[in-house]
Amino acid sequence: MNWKSEISAAADRIAGYAQVTPVMESRALGLDYPVEMKLEHMQHTGSFKARGAFNTLLSMDVPEAGVVAASGGNHGAAAAYAAQTLGYPAKIFVPELAGPSKIALIRQTGADLTVVSGEYANALTAAQAHEDATGAMQIHAYDAPATVAGQGTCFAEWDAQGVQADTILVAVGGGGLIAGAQAWLQGARKVVAVEPETSCALNAALSAGEPVDVTVSGIAANALGARRIGSICFELAQGMTSVLVPDEAIVEAQKVLWRAHRILVEPAGATALAALLSGAYKPEPQERVAVLICGGNISPDPLGG
Repeated sequence: MNWKSEISAAADRIAGYAQVTPVMESRALGLDYPVEMKLEHMQHTGSFKARGAFNTLLSMDVPEAGVVAASGGNHGAAAAYAAQTLGYPAKIFVPELAGPSKIALIRQTGADLTVVSGEYANALTAAQAHEDATGAMQIHAYDAPATVAGQGTCFAEWDAQGVQADTILVAVGGGGLIAGAQAWLQGARKVVAVEPETSCALNAALSAGEPVDVTVSGIAANALGARRIGSICFELAQGMTSVLVPDEAIVEAQKVLWRAHRILVEPAGATALAALLSGAYKPEPQERVAVLICGGNISPDPLGG
Protein backbone atom coordinates (compact mmCIF):
# COMPACT_ATOMS: atom_id res chain seq x y z
CA MET A 1 0.00 0.00 0.00
CA ASN A 2 1.18 3.52 -0.82
CA TRP A 3 0.63 4.97 2.63
CA LYS A 4 1.81 8.46 1.71
CA SER A 5 -0.86 8.81 -0.96
CA GLU A 6 -3.51 7.24 1.28
CA ILE A 7 -2.75 9.68 4.09
CA SER A 8 -2.64 12.66 1.72
CA ALA A 9 -6.04 11.66 0.33
CA ALA A 10 -7.36 11.25 3.88
CA ALA A 11 -6.12 14.73 4.80
CA ASP A 12 -8.02 16.22 1.84
CA ARG A 13 -11.10 14.15 2.71
CA ILE A 14 -11.36 15.19 6.37
CA ALA A 15 -10.43 18.85 5.86
CA GLY A 16 -13.23 20.91 7.36
CA TYR A 17 -14.31 18.05 9.61
CA ALA A 18 -11.24 17.47 11.80
CA GLN A 19 -9.57 20.25 13.76
CA VAL A 20 -6.09 21.47 12.90
CA THR A 21 -4.56 21.13 16.36
CA PRO A 22 -1.90 23.50 17.71
CA VAL A 23 1.77 22.81 18.36
CA MET A 24 4.10 24.35 20.91
CA GLU A 25 7.61 24.08 22.29
CA SER A 26 8.12 23.81 26.04
CA ARG A 27 11.18 24.53 28.12
CA ALA A 28 9.21 24.31 31.37
CA LEU A 29 8.91 20.55 31.86
CA GLY A 30 11.89 20.14 34.17
CA LEU A 31 14.14 18.75 31.44
CA ASP A 32 17.41 20.24 30.27
CA TYR A 33 16.23 20.36 26.67
CA PRO A 34 13.12 21.71 24.90
CA VAL A 35 10.25 19.43 23.89
CA GLU A 36 7.97 20.02 20.95
CA MET A 37 4.35 19.00 21.53
CA LYS A 38 1.32 18.62 19.31
CA LEU A 39 -1.85 19.11 21.31
CA GLU A 40 -4.13 16.52 19.76
CA HIS A 41 -6.23 16.37 22.93
CA MET A 42 -7.80 19.54 21.50
CA GLN A 43 -9.27 17.52 18.61
CA HIS A 44 -13.05 16.97 18.41
CA THR A 45 -14.20 14.74 21.32
CA GLY A 46 -10.84 15.14 23.03
CA SER A 47 -8.55 12.81 21.08
CA PHE A 48 -6.95 12.10 17.70
CA LYS A 49 -9.59 9.42 17.04
CA ALA A 50 -11.89 11.76 15.12
CA ARG A 51 -9.43 11.71 12.21
CA GLY A 52 -9.78 8.00 11.58
CA ALA A 53 -13.53 8.01 12.17
CA PHE A 54 -14.19 10.79 9.66
CA ASN A 55 -11.85 9.25 7.08
CA THR A 56 -13.63 5.91 7.35
CA LEU A 57 -17.13 7.36 6.98
CA LEU A 58 -16.15 9.72 4.16
CA SER A 59 -14.35 7.06 2.12
CA MET A 60 -16.95 4.27 2.23
CA ASP A 61 -20.62 3.68 1.46
CA VAL A 62 -22.42 3.57 4.80
CA PRO A 63 -25.31 1.08 4.89
CA GLU A 64 -28.81 1.92 6.07
CA ALA A 65 -28.03 0.17 9.36
CA GLY A 66 -25.43 2.83 10.05
CA VAL A 67 -22.16 2.28 11.85
CA VAL A 68 -20.98 0.31 14.85
CA ALA A 69 -17.83 0.71 16.90
CA ALA A 70 -16.17 -0.87 19.91
CA SER A 71 -14.05 1.35 22.07
CA GLY A 72 -12.36 1.91 25.38
CA GLY A 73 -14.03 5.32 25.21
CA ASN A 74 -12.22 7.77 22.95
CA HIS A 75 -12.81 5.94 19.67
CA GLY A 76 -16.47 5.44 20.53
CA ALA A 77 -16.93 9.14 21.16
CA ALA A 78 -15.16 9.99 17.90
CA ALA A 79 -17.13 7.47 15.85
CA ALA A 80 -20.38 8.67 17.38
CA TYR A 81 -19.48 12.32 16.75
CA ALA A 82 -18.49 11.67 13.14
CA ALA A 83 -21.65 9.66 12.51
CA GLN A 84 -23.81 12.38 14.05
CA THR A 85 -22.06 15.07 12.01
CA LEU A 86 -22.59 13.16 8.77
CA GLY A 87 -26.14 12.05 9.58
CA TYR A 88 -25.68 8.32 10.21
CA PRO A 89 -27.04 6.22 13.08
CA ALA A 90 -24.36 4.84 15.38
CA LYS A 91 -24.24 1.92 17.81
CA ILE A 92 -21.32 2.06 20.24
CA PHE A 93 -20.08 -0.65 22.62
CA VAL A 94 -17.72 0.23 25.46
CA PRO A 95 -16.48 -1.71 28.51
CA GLU A 96 -17.28 -0.59 32.03
CA LEU A 97 -13.68 0.54 32.49
CA ALA A 98 -14.28 3.31 29.92
CA GLY A 99 -15.32 5.35 32.93
CA PRO A 100 -18.19 7.78 33.52
CA SER A 101 -16.77 10.80 31.70
CA LYS A 102 -16.16 8.97 28.42
CA ILE A 103 -19.49 7.17 28.66
CA ALA A 104 -21.21 10.54 29.20
CA LEU A 105 -19.33 12.02 26.24
CA ILE A 106 -20.64 9.26 23.94
CA ARG A 107 -24.20 9.67 25.23
CA GLN A 108 -24.04 13.40 24.46
CA THR A 109 -23.72 12.60 20.74
CA GLY A 110 -27.07 10.82 20.74
CA ALA A 111 -25.53 7.47 19.78
CA ASP A 112 -27.08 4.18 20.91
CA LEU A 113 -24.64 3.10 23.63
CA THR A 114 -24.23 -0.29 25.30
CA VAL A 115 -21.83 -0.73 28.22
CA VAL A 116 -20.49 -4.29 28.55
CA SER A 117 -18.64 -5.95 31.40
CA GLY A 118 -14.90 -6.58 31.21
CA GLU A 119 -12.38 -4.90 28.93
CA TYR A 120 -12.12 -3.57 25.35
CA ALA A 121 -11.96 -7.07 23.84
CA ASN A 122 -15.43 -7.80 25.23
CA ALA A 123 -16.83 -4.66 23.63
CA LEU A 124 -15.24 -5.66 20.30
CA THR A 125 -16.91 -9.08 20.44
CA ALA A 126 -20.28 -7.43 21.05
CA ALA A 127 -19.74 -4.96 18.20
CA GLN A 128 -18.86 -7.77 15.80
CA ALA A 129 -22.04 -9.61 16.77
CA HIS A 130 -24.08 -6.44 16.10
CA GLU A 131 -22.34 -6.04 12.73
CA ASP A 132 -23.20 -9.63 11.78
CA ALA A 133 -26.82 -9.28 12.89
CA THR A 134 -27.65 -5.92 11.33
CA GLY A 135 -25.23 -5.26 8.48
CA ALA A 136 -23.92 -2.10 10.14
CA MET A 137 -20.47 -0.96 9.06
CA GLN A 138 -17.81 -1.33 11.72
CA ILE A 139 -15.35 1.50 12.29
CA HIS A 140 -12.39 -0.33 13.78
CA ALA A 141 -10.56 1.52 16.51
CA TYR A 142 -7.08 0.85 15.13
CA ASP A 143 -6.61 -2.13 12.79
CA ALA A 144 -8.09 -0.93 9.49
CA PRO A 145 -6.39 0.93 6.61
CA ALA A 146 -8.89 3.82 6.65
CA THR A 147 -8.39 4.27 10.39
CA VAL A 148 -4.59 4.21 10.12
CA ALA A 149 -4.60 6.63 7.18
CA GLY A 150 -6.85 8.98 9.13
CA GLN A 151 -4.56 8.91 12.16
CA GLY A 152 -1.60 9.47 9.84
CA THR A 153 -3.03 12.87 8.91
CA CYS A 154 -1.98 14.04 12.37
CA PHE A 155 1.66 13.62 11.41
CA ALA A 156 1.24 15.01 7.90
CA GLU A 157 -0.32 18.08 9.54
CA TRP A 158 2.54 18.31 12.04
CA ASP A 159 5.06 18.16 9.21
CA ALA A 160 3.25 21.03 7.51
CA GLN A 161 3.34 22.98 10.78
CA GLY A 162 7.14 22.73 10.79
CA VAL A 163 8.05 20.09 13.37
CA GLN A 164 11.82 20.15 13.90
CA ALA A 165 12.26 17.02 16.00
CA ASP A 166 14.50 14.13 15.11
CA THR A 167 12.38 11.82 17.28
CA ILE A 168 8.66 11.70 18.04
CA LEU A 169 7.32 9.78 21.03
CA VAL A 170 3.84 8.31 20.67
CA ALA A 171 1.65 6.45 23.17
CA VAL A 172 0.40 3.06 21.99
CA GLY A 173 -2.78 1.12 22.68
CA GLY A 174 -3.98 -0.92 19.72
CA GLY A 175 -1.50 0.83 17.45
CA GLY A 176 -3.55 2.93 15.03
CA LEU A 177 -1.87 6.22 15.93
CA ILE A 178 1.70 5.01 15.86
CA ALA A 179 0.99 3.03 12.68
CA GLY A 180 -0.16 6.30 11.14
CA ALA A 181 3.06 7.94 12.31
CA GLN A 182 5.23 5.24 10.75
CA ALA A 183 3.14 5.16 7.57
CA TRP A 184 3.61 8.90 7.03
CA LEU A 185 7.15 9.45 8.31
CA GLN A 186 8.68 6.29 6.81
CA GLY A 187 12.00 6.76 8.57
CA ALA A 188 12.28 10.51 8.03
CA ARG A 189 12.07 10.83 11.82
CA LYS A 190 12.55 8.25 14.55
CA VAL A 191 9.30 7.11 16.14
CA VAL A 192 9.38 5.76 19.71
CA ALA A 193 6.53 3.65 21.04
CA VAL A 194 5.58 4.31 24.67
CA GLU A 195 3.27 2.00 26.61
CA PRO A 196 2.29 1.52 30.24
CA GLU A 197 4.01 -1.43 31.88
CA THR A 198 0.64 -3.09 32.47
CA SER A 199 -0.86 -2.45 28.99
CA CYS A 200 1.88 -3.24 26.51
CA ALA A 201 0.56 -5.16 23.50
CA LEU A 202 3.14 -3.76 21.05
CA ASN A 203 6.15 -4.32 23.30
CA ALA A 204 5.02 -7.91 23.91
CA ALA A 205 4.50 -8.52 20.20
CA LEU A 206 7.93 -7.15 19.28
CA SER A 207 9.50 -9.36 21.94
CA ALA A 208 7.59 -12.45 20.78
CA GLY A 209 8.04 -11.81 17.08
CA GLU A 210 4.28 -11.86 16.52
CA PRO A 211 1.13 -10.33 18.00
CA VAL A 212 0.23 -12.01 21.28
CA ASP A 213 -2.49 -11.53 23.87
CA VAL A 214 -1.54 -9.56 26.97
CA THR A 215 -3.23 -8.91 30.28
CA VAL A 216 -4.45 -5.32 30.51
CA SER A 217 -4.66 -3.12 33.61
CA GLY A 218 -3.52 0.22 35.00
CA ILE A 219 -4.63 3.83 34.93
CA ALA A 220 -4.44 4.21 31.13
CA ALA A 221 -6.24 0.93 30.30
CA ASN A 222 -9.42 2.69 29.12
CA ALA A 223 -7.45 4.25 26.26
CA LEU A 224 -4.32 2.12 25.83
CA GLY A 225 -5.82 -1.22 26.87
CA ALA A 226 -5.81 -3.33 23.70
CA ARG A 227 -5.32 -7.01 24.47
CA ARG A 228 -3.48 -7.61 21.17
CA ILE A 229 -1.68 -5.18 18.89
CA GLY A 230 -3.19 -4.54 15.46
CA SER A 231 -1.68 -6.41 12.54
CA ILE A 232 -1.12 -3.21 10.54
CA CYS A 233 0.79 -1.66 13.43
CA PHE A 234 2.85 -4.79 13.98
CA GLU A 235 3.92 -4.82 10.34
CA LEU A 236 4.88 -1.14 10.36
CA ALA A 237 6.58 -1.30 13.77
CA GLN A 238 9.39 -3.70 12.92
CA GLY A 239 12.67 -2.32 14.29
CA MET A 240 10.90 0.40 16.26
CA THR A 241 12.19 1.51 19.66
CA SER A 242 9.68 0.49 22.34
CA VAL A 243 9.74 1.62 25.97
CA LEU A 244 7.51 1.04 28.98
CA VAL A 245 6.55 3.40 31.78
CA PRO A 246 4.93 2.74 35.19
CA ASP A 247 1.63 4.27 36.21
CA GLU A 248 3.47 6.52 38.68
CA ALA A 249 5.43 8.14 35.85
CA ILE A 250 2.24 8.72 33.88
CA VAL A 251 0.59 10.46 36.84
CA GLU A 252 3.67 12.63 37.31
CA ALA A 253 3.62 13.60 33.62
CA GLN A 254 -0.03 14.64 33.98
CA LYS A 255 0.93 16.83 36.94
CA VAL A 256 3.89 18.37 35.10
CA LEU A 257 1.73 19.31 32.11
CA TRP A 258 -0.79 20.94 34.41
CA ARG A 259 1.78 22.79 36.52
CA ALA A 260 3.83 23.98 33.56
CA HIS A 261 1.14 24.90 31.04
CA ARG A 262 -2.31 24.29 32.57
CA ILE A 263 -2.74 21.42 30.11
CA LEU A 264 -5.13 18.85 31.60
CA VAL A 265 -4.98 15.41 29.97
CA GLU A 266 -6.04 11.86 30.70
CA PRO A 267 -3.35 9.28 31.57
CA ALA A 268 -2.99 8.13 27.96
CA GLY A 269 -2.40 11.74 26.89
CA ALA A 270 0.59 12.01 29.23
CA THR A 271 2.08 8.58 28.58
CA ALA A 272 4.50 9.59 25.82
CA LEU A 273 5.83 12.50 27.88
CA ALA A 274 6.25 10.15 30.85
CA ALA A 275 8.97 8.32 28.93
CA LEU A 276 11.08 11.49 28.86
CA LEU A 277 10.38 12.61 32.41
CA SER A 278 11.09 9.17 33.89
CA GLY A 279 14.17 8.45 31.79
CA ALA A 280 12.58 5.43 30.09
CA TYR A 281 13.70 7.14 26.88
CA LYS A 282 16.91 9.17 27.09
CA PRO A 283 17.68 11.32 24.05
CA GLU A 284 21.21 11.47 22.75
CA PRO A 285 23.05 14.78 23.10
CA GLN A 286 21.61 17.25 20.56
CA GLU A 287 18.72 14.90 19.70
CA ARG A 288 15.59 16.99 19.24
CA VAL A 289 12.46 15.36 20.64
CA ALA A 290 8.72 15.80 20.29
CA VAL A 291 5.71 14.31 22.03
CA LEU A 292 2.20 13.72 20.74
CA ILE A 293 -0.34 14.65 23.43
CA CYS A 294 -3.12 12.32 22.33
CA GLY A 295 -6.10 12.53 24.68
CA GLY A 296 -7.77 14.85 27.16
CA ASN A 297 -10.80 12.95 28.44
CA ILE A 298 -9.82 12.90 32.08
CA SER A 299 -12.03 11.04 34.55
CA PRO A 300 -13.83 12.24 36.50
CA ASP A 301 -14.65 15.27 34.38
CA PRO A 302 -13.15 18.15 36.41
CA LEU A 303 -16.06 20.43 35.45
CA GLY A 304 -18.75 17.82 35.88
CA GLY A 305 -19.68 17.37 32.22
